[in-house]
Amino acid sequence: MTSPTVPAVHAVGLRAAFDGNEAVADFTLNVEPGELLAILGPSGCGKTTALRLIAGFEAPTAGTLEIAGQRVADPSIFVPPERRGVGMVFQDYALFPHMTVLENVEYGLHGADHKRQLAEAALATTGLSTLGGRRVHELSGGEQQRVALARALAPRPRLLLLDEPFSNLDLALRAQVREELRDIVDQTGITTILVTHDQEEALSIADRVAFLTRGRIVQVGTPEEIYLRPATVDVAEFIGDANLFYGDVVERSVRTALGAFAAPADAARAAVVVRPEDLEIAEHGIPGTVVHREYYGHDQVLSVRLEDGSVARARLGSRGRYEAGDEVRLSLIEAPLVLESLTRRDA
Repeated sequence: MTSPTVPAVHAVGLRAAFDGNEAVADFTLNVEPGELLAILGPSGCGKTTALRLIAGFEAPTAGTLEIAGQRVADPSIFVPPERRGVGMVFQDYALFPHMTVLENVEYGLHGADHKRQLAEAALATTGLSTLGGRRVHELSGGEQQRVALARALAPRPRLLLLDEPFSNLDLALRAQVREELRDIVDQTGITTILVTHDQEEALSIADRVAFLTRGRIVQVGTPEEIYLRPATVDVAEFIGDANLFYGDVVERSVRTALGAFAAPADAARAAVVVRPEDLEIAEHGIPGTVVHREYYGHDQVLSVRLEDGSVARARLGSRGRYEAGDEVRLSLIEAPLVLESLTRRDA
């Protein structure tokens, strides 16, 4: 019988408050060894605070935290950051402009044997071997990001933490650097937690995504699970583009402009979640009028006003020309997801 794998991170009920305001409330999460997990959520939801609790830059007011089976925080224990075996890349990279690239990487190796060899190995891993003698101001934004990553990797930590690492890069660079990061994580096998508010970033490179809102994780799953089967209206609304149709539940059914659908048991009000790509133009669909068109080349999105006044966004292929005022009919490609709605967002 094989023994269960010890989680790389095991957090239970972590809390943190500042000036009486609770930034993290009941933060509970398991991260598996070697995986890249993204903590995703809107600005101000507690993502960075959660990362700082794991790193040891903040002490929780309640809860327990273990890293690779070692208890590093609870009401009676607090292990400082330098003894947690954690590497961190900050949002602004925190590089020293008066140092060379190699010196920046060596800076994170205080007291380590063979500092030069470790630093050079980290530069090789991040593709920076030829840039060790340059100053920070001579580097591109993507190269600076990789220097910060090399510095975090040089001590060979058991856990890598990334706080909005791509936010300072222009759009053209982000996809490239994301791919490079994914390759480095795969190459090193290091467990990685990425904090971001960018859903595309999280979905494109993470093995799993944890959605955080109001200081609590409300769903953890693969990118496909989070996108296709959101657990709450908050998740559905934040991740991806979603049409949300609200209605009161009558006899366990909710009626919308797109039809009537079975509602969750005991729900008084429900939200019908329809992704734009789950709508198509069909001869016998629901009638509506095009009010806006966005053309992207690879596809196009129509905003269609339905007979009850609600507007649905439909993502179609690039072929077919539509104009505002065109009469169309929308049809569902498959049955939508229906979630309980606890607030009257459409009131």
